[in-house]
Amino acid sequence: MINRISLLVFLLFAGYVMYAQGEFGYFGPRAITDEMTEDPDQHKKWRKGFLKYPARPKDAWELGLHGGHFFIDGDSDTRIPGGFGVGFHLRKSLFYSFSIRTDFFYGQAYHVDAQVWKHSEQGGGLVEPVFNRYENMPGWFPRTKTQYAYGAVQGILNIGNILFHKESNIWNWYLVLGGGFDTHKVMMDLYGSNDNPYDISSIVNMGLDHNIRSERIMIKKEVDNQYDGVYETEGTKLDGIYRINDNYNIHLMFTGGTGISRKLSKRVNVSLEHLVLFSDNDYLDGIKYRSAYDQTNNRDMPHYTNMRLSINLGNLNKRSEPLYWLNPLDGAFNDISELKQRPVLDLTDTDGDGVIDMMDMEPNSPVASVVDHRGVTMDSDSDGIPDFQDAEPFSAPGLEVDETGKATTIKECCITKEDVEAMFESRGIPDSVSTAGKKRSFYSGQVDWFLPMIHFDLDKYQIKPAYYGHLKHVAEIMEKYPDLCVTAYGHTDVRNSNDYNNLLAYNRAKEAIDFMVKNYGIPRERFNLMFGGEEMPLVKEIDPGKKGKELEMQHYMNRRVEFRTCKDSDSNMEAPPSVSKWTKSYSSSNTKTKVKGDKNAGF
Repeated sequence: MINRISLLVFLLFAGYVMYAQGEFGYFGPRAITDEMTEDPDQHKKWRKGFLKYPARPKDAWELGLHGGHFFIDGDSDTRIPGGFGVGFHLRKSLFYSFSIRTDFFYGQAYHVDAQVWKHSEQGGGLVEPVFNRYENMPGWFPRTKTQYAYGAVQGILNIGNILFHKESNIWNWYLVLGGGFDTHKVMMDLYGSNDNPYDISSIVNMGLDHNIRSERIMIKKEVDNQYDGVYETEGTKLDGIYRINDNYNIHLMFTGGTGISRKLSKRVNVSLEHLVLFSDNDYLDGIKYRSAYDQTNNRDMPHYTNMRLSINLGNLNKRSEPLYWLNPLDGAFNDISELKQRPVLDLTDTDGDGVIDMMDMEPNSPVASVVDHRGVTMDSDSDGIPDFQDAEPFSAPGLEVDETGKATTIKECCITKEDVEAMFESRGIPDSVSTAGKKRSFYSGQVDWFLPMIHFDLDKYQIKPAYYGHLKHVAEIMEKYPDLCVTAYGHTDVRNSNDYNNLLAYNRAKEAIDFMVKNYGIPRERFNLMFGGEEMPLVKEIDPGKKGKELEMQHYMNRRVEFRTCKDSDSNMEAPPSVSKWTKSYSSSNTKTKVKGDKNAGF
């Protein structure tokens, strides 16, 4: 039953892996971006050549399931095949060639021996009290079942990813060494269905030799036929060993082994592995003594040959594969390859025009010709005659020229001073550029000067020092043109209520005007104060996919005061009504809270 359940779990896990990883068949390495490393700034500087070493990649954890054949090399012959083992592991790389794995295992092994074991009264090795009822019997052919489990921490050394001749590998060979704790339970088929010791006289009298393979097989078949197959008697355990609830012995154990892995994709790999388990315990098969006077020479040694199906956890767009699948030499070889592909600097200038041949788009320019930065012979007036042969290299555009490059026609001269003044007059340009000496109002409704805008922190209208220079620029323009009228237009982001935002926008525009009045002496009547709250955002559609600083920057652009030359429709807007009765509401996932006012916003 356990075998079937384990197989079902293993198959379900395999199916999930094939479905979830979605990139089956991909073997090549994925480029490691700055964000996929533990120190993005270090990795960025390394890419640009400022540091010698890249940052360590943030690599994935590996989760695996394993199952296979489990047997114990002990005093009693093991059935092969016969035992099984299942388990799971979690693995994390520490370096490119070394990783740590926590491994958990449960297995069962079965034994049947073709050699007769006799009671100690007959000089045999059945010494323990559990065998006392065999004192007057011809002996017993051991037939046992061992349940075994362990938890261990293992170090894994792999060298299959250190490659000098290709980018990456799909095979990886590794060594395993670790330690942990195990527990076991041995059940013996010691008595028949009538609860009496087995009488094996008929088998002994067959005269079969257990040293001959064919006869040894016959003995075991006879044992299977005569025994009832019920493992009803618990075997002896080591004395003086720590136990849980007086039932489960806990022993210190060590693991060693080797394996080879095959990458199926950047998400999945499969491994074939063999582990040998070392424990100072000779009771794993239920037999310890070979005679009444001495015990067996070797400790029982479990073996586990298994297949492991492993998946790399996490988002592989944000993490790399485990380091033991990456080639640590890849970055160095890439840099060497790029250096080899760079052209050798050649300062040869065949035509002597001052532009080296590597950059010269006209490598055979005529001697004494004038060339541009590309090495191309110049023809400044585009008359078809190069400058070094052109008697008039800067002829007016569109004129006909003779063979020497001189213009053959005359074009009337440029616009007059009166034309310029008339153009200024039509566009409302101030008195400083007019001729009559008469003050003209700069505000004619036709000129639209470029004036800066300033931004504000959330829920605040205080001027940030970073924008002092912007306000100085506006003030200097107004000082230079005394008739200039400027509108300060306040805005907010979309958060909070309309009433709240209107007051905040008003305060921001007022604070900007007051700053210039106080610091630069600009008369207050030269300003129009207007506000629009949240009604006219710069960023009209806030991207819901943005988070953190990116989202806040969108709101920040909307929290502003814009300056412009006054329009006919502009006027001084009155302050919003008293806000002493206002409240603003905001909600979290679980509660709604009302907060009265915000002194930074004028509430």
